[in-house]
Amino acid sequence: MTISEDVYTAIATPNIALIKYWGKRNDALILPHNSSISMTLGEELNTKTSIMFTDKLKEDVFYIDGVRQDLSNNDIKERFAVIDKIRSIANTDLRVIVVSENSFPASAGLASSASGIASMVFSATNALGLDLDLKSMSIIARQGSGSSCRSLAGGFVKWERGTKRDGTDSYIRQIADANYWPELVDIVTIVSNEKKKILSRAGMRETVATSILYKVRPQYAEAACIELEEAIKKKDFEKLAMLTMRDSNNMHAVMLDTYPPLIYLNSTSLEIINAITDLNEREGGLVAAYTFDAGPNAHIITLENYESKVMPVLKAIQGIIDIKRTKVGKGPRVDKEPVRNFEKIVGDLIE
Repeated sequence: MTISEDVYTAIATPNIALIKYWGKRNDALILPHNSSISMTLGEELNTKTSIMFTDKLKEDVFYIDGVRQDLSNNDIKERFAVIDKIRSIANTDLRVIVVSENSFPASAGLASSASGIASMVFSATNALGLDLDLKSMSIIARQGSGSSCRSLAGGFVKWERGTKRDGTDSYIRQIADANYWPELVDIVTIVSNEKKKILSRAGMRETVATSILYKVRPQYAEAACIELEEAIKKKDFEKLAMLTMRDSNNMHAVMLDTYPPLIYLNSTSLEIINAITDLNEREGGLVAAYTFDAGPNAHIITLENYESKVMPVLKAIQGIIDIKRTKVGKGPRVDKEPVRNFEKIVGDLIE
């Protein structure tokens, strides 16, 4: 292989937004109506992506979890467009082979697009020898999937909404790294592996267009970001827990207020909300916080000292099919081993 055909592999992880992004002021550039703050997760949940640029193919090739993707599909095409942006910066027209594997269900509200595009951007920029800073990479990733830009850094990350029409001031910055609050735990409770009936992009458009309640959400979320950043810096868990649950409730309220309504939570999701609320009331303080992205699966944020109180509550809920424990993650990293079957895929394509 020539230098341009070296394989580059990276692993990235999802993030869970504590103050969430839902709704765009510019669809094409994926510019949010409000800033958001997230916690990057550990590698218990991850996407591994191998990339090879080559002059031996006439078209790009993209695999996710062993399935070749249709690059004419609008949703896939929009996400894969980050590759074109990276090629433009590198001033190359080489074709590319991208193979990604997730360690968790895709499109089930667990942010597989975030870790997938973050690992793709991290791999591709490095494969082409681009020395891009975090700000520049996050601007590229944001245009493939908004939440993916937050997965390009570890620890606690803020995605600034920005105000410029060209999006040059909408990028991420790290609030604190993965080592700052090591006692924090995320218990991911999976209640469904099914793909969402309505993808987030389509759902956001409907909410912005039709929800009466959405008109006040951006202002509320922006103010909540300021409070949450202060809580993180002070390691104020009760404040973090309160803000996290209220923002999750608020986002799902505007989803329900969308017409026709967007209902991502199911009966088990509601049972989890009630169980965590009851637990906090019994304890006389906030020992755990629930939060849901656009899906029924819950993230329960707690501290190591409280895990013995939280786990029995979750295990008593029959609708939970799996529980994964993770902590604050460090962000993307290089991996020496390519994705499984990568060499076979390349071999079948390039004889």
